[in-house]
Amino acid sequence: LACREFPGCGNIVTFSQFLFIAVEGFIFEADFGRKRPAIPIRNYFIMVAMFFTVSVVNNYALNLNIAMPLHMIFRSGSLIASMALGIIILKKRYSVSKYTSIALVSLGIFTCTFMSAKQVASESSLNQEDGPQAFLWWLLGIAALTFALLMSARMGIFQETLYQKYGKHSKEALFYNHALPLPGFLLLAPNIYQHAVLFNQSELFQVPVIGLTLPIMWFYLLMNVITQYVCIRGVFILTTECTSLTVTLVVTLRKFVSLIFSILYFQNPFTGWHWLGTAFVFVGTLMYTEVWNSFLKKRRRHKEQ
Repeated sequence: LACREFPGCGNIVTFSQFLFIAVEGFIFEADFGRKRPAIPIRNYFIMVAMFFTVSVVNNYALNLNIAMPLHMIFRSGSLIASMALGIIILKKRYSVSKYTSIALVSLGIFTCTFMSAKQVASESSLNQEDGPQAFLWWLLGIAALTFALLMSARMGIFQETLYQKYGKHSKEALFYNHALPLPGFLLLAPNIYQHAVLFNQSELFQVPVIGLTLPIMWFYLLMNVITQYVCIRGVFILTTECTSLTVTLVVTLRKFVSLIFSILYFQNPFTGWHWLGTAFVFVGTLMYTEVWNSFLKKRRRHKEQ
């Protein structure tokens, strides 16, 4: 809602999320700076550098003749990238059902994203210059997206190996991954201040139960920060308990649910292709979690008794 009301307010939203998590972690996890990190802080600098690189390259790819629909479709390949790097770097081997499930989920998400992207592309008539130069820029954009996809998968594997070596410290990782990048927002200070002024000028809203009156955009921002904190906290706990591939699957499914919700909420067409993509995701997820195998085992045990 905030981004629809004030396009370009992403910086103030992201800064607010990082600041909230950093302050909360500084108080309750770092004990006001008195507690030393269990994982050497240089590793957190590496993780932050990876995350920053992925974000910058993904955003910059949009300036290289890469349309937003293609950008969305490309990022839906994170599962394949995570599995491929897991095989190459960690020497992992998966069962045929795991390979099939990842392929099905990826195909389902690709189908839904592609159909939604076609609708976006048909609604917007963007004229791009033709010629070899434009094609070369497009190829460079594809290379940038591929690099970002692989770097993101590498970051997940790096986290997995850190937790194996130093133990599970999800709260600590959450704090340092949000506190260390904060100085970088100084580069975005003018934009953040500009949107803070615009937020102050939005209509007043009385918060239920509390009775506090404040500009409605600040209320939207507060709700976003709280819900995002719960979501990110869950993801960081998941990274300590599961493999990078499983974490990527869960995060990808979350994005897929958000895509379906946005289609329904904004009343965009939900075609037969969307239903087919949803079915692929559902079946692939069941295969990955081995729900069907567990069900058959329980049934066999019940018959034996």
